[in-house]
Amino acid sequence: MMTTTSTRLITLILMLQRQPGQKAADLARQLDVSVRTVHRYFGMLDEMGVPVYAERGPYGGFSLVPGNKLPPLIFSPEEAVALSLGTGLVCEMWGQVYAEAARSAQVKLENVLPTDQRQEITWAQHSLLTTGINRADMTTIKPLLETLLETLREAVHDSRQIEMTYQNSKNETGETRIFDVYGLFHRSGWWYAVGFCHLREGLRTFRVDRIMNLALLKNTFTRPPDFDFQTYIAQDWQDVPQVKVRMMFPAFTAHLALYARQFWSTYEPQQDGSVIVSFNAPDFNSAASNALTYGPGALVLEPDEVRRIVREWAEEVVRMYE
Repeated sequence: MMTTTSTRLITLILMLQRQPGQKAADLARQLDVSVRTVHRYFGMLDEMGVPVYAERGPYGGFSLVPGNKLPPLIFSPEEAVALSLGTGLVCEMWGQVYAEAARSAQVKLENVLPTDQRQEITWAQHSLLTTGINRADMTTIKPLLETLLETLREAVHDSRQIEMTYQNSKNETGETRIFDVYGLFHRSGWWYAVGFCHLREGLRTFRVDRIMNLALLKNTFTRPPDFDFQTYIAQDWQDVPQVKVRMMFPAFTAHLALYARQFWSTYEPQQDGSVIVSFNAPDFNSAASNALTYGPGALVLEPDEVRRIVREWAEEVVRMYE
């Protein structure tokens, strides 16, 4: 439901521009206002230099005066801020790959906006920030990561195969693969490439920072027409083996569990003030590492394998400091 006069006025212009000769009652119903309010809007549009005229008769209705069109850019202050903040997110996510384009778009946007909307953008830039999206990408590898992303983006855009050396936990020296890159996505601080791996002869997801060498080939590929990128990455993430962990925060550290509320799969306050939480991890070591970030402030309840790893690591830490 539209709630602001400015939004309704812009919508009314678009409606009349798209379909001239509309009845006031129909316009009122679509805008969720009264017919009297629609006529008031016609007067406001006339004052803005966008006159509306009416044709009488059974086939008549209201239309914009010929030659009047909605200006190329009319935004509410909130819409202008959303677009401006969006350019900042592009820079944060993609770095130098799209940094120049994002800055250029920001300048063009501000050059065509009225003063009040530019002031709103300035306020937002000083008050509403998003940082640390690439927090898992250390400064030392960021230039390399941006180079990899640029090459992979080009491969996706031009449907060109790549040859890469990919390192995983089972092969530290890496192995060479020919890869058709269907798309790139970012999740939890890491960039991933999705596509067809010719070595494994199937769809695979690779973490970009684990690519050791990368070359763009002349060979092209055709992305399967039935491949749904959004559906694939959602299903691919669900198929990753998960270790389910239950952990207890005593009453004196229950506030730590509350602070990280969005991380837990379940959050169960107890009568004694403690909190029992659960979370998923890709493997036992990752689960133990997450638990140890809280030191003695959290106790792993299950599974036993995670309890064993936490105990052994804690004992090793003690020996290191003795």
